[in-house]
Amino acid sequence: MTPLTWRCVPWAELTLDELYAALQLRQRVFVVEQTCPYLDADGSDAEAWHLFGWTRDADGAPRLGAYARLFRPGVKYAEASIGRVVSNPDVRRTGMGRALMTEAIARVAALAPGAPIRIGAQRYLERFYGGLGFVTEGEPYDEDGIEHVEMVRTAE
Repeated sequence: MTPLTWRCVPWAELTLDELYAALQLRQRVFVVEQTCPYLDADGSDAEAWHLFGWTRDADGAPRLGAYARLFRPGVKYAEASIGRVVSNPDVRRTGMGRALMTEAIARVAALAPGAPIRIGAQRYLERFYGGLGFVTEGEPYDEDGIEHVEMVRTAE
């Protein structure tokens, strides 16, 4: 896997370049690749912590390899939560998704010690998240034409 440099900041500390990179990657994957026209700019970014996993392309230029939004309890759900989990299609199958979630879980534990973490996972990733300690709760549901499940991970 390409080494990652992590940066996790609240909305007020985002740079314009970071915001642009996050929105570009989210739209590339969630809107274009998954052919799912939806409003990605959902009004929740200002309440999130933004986790960036930066890597370098072949020319040495910085490239956003992985990204997620982190929320304290009571913002998206009663529990803490992780969302907009995305890895760059150019670096998939390198372990980046697992590295991102491992880092996200650790960062949420620092932001909200002892809090369980809830996610709304795309159903096809249920086993992946299960391997990270998340347990499915409830029945599958449709979100923007993609089947999802809610999953919770209790604090260790």
